[in-house]
Amino acid sequence: MEIRERPAARSLPEAAEILGIPPSGIVKTLVVKRSDDTYLFALIPGDRAISWPKLRAVVGVNKLQLPDPDLAFAATGYERGTIVPLGSANDWPIYADSGIVGRRIAMGAGAHGYSLFVEADDLIATYGATVADISQPLE
Repeated sequence: MEIRERPAARSLPEAAEILGIPPSGIVKTLVVKRSDDTYLFALIPGDRAISWPKLRAVVGVNKLQLPDPDLAFAATGYERGTIVPLGSANDWPIYADSGIVGRRIAMGAGAHGYSLFVEADDLIATYGATVADISQPLE
């Protein structure tokens, strides 16, 4: 695992450019709220979007949503754009898109201006993440 300081970025593509990697090399950690007010993390490659039907099928629920920024902060202890499962305020289940398997990825590092680099397979194994096809091309 490596934490790298970088200039602040206004978007994921800008962060990728600063880091010298393609947008697909950055993995977004999305906090997803279930209808019972519990949460999960979805790890999605930066060049893709979450596929709600696919994620609902894997999780086995009919309704999921992105919480507002305040709820996401309360659920994780991190602001949007910095969220990472490591060190989160709560140990929510992790669902990793199959597209990250076998790759070294960059992701949020818990604070603006930093990126965390990690082997996706190590992250998946350490947290017992569920790996599935849960993304779709960006629209």
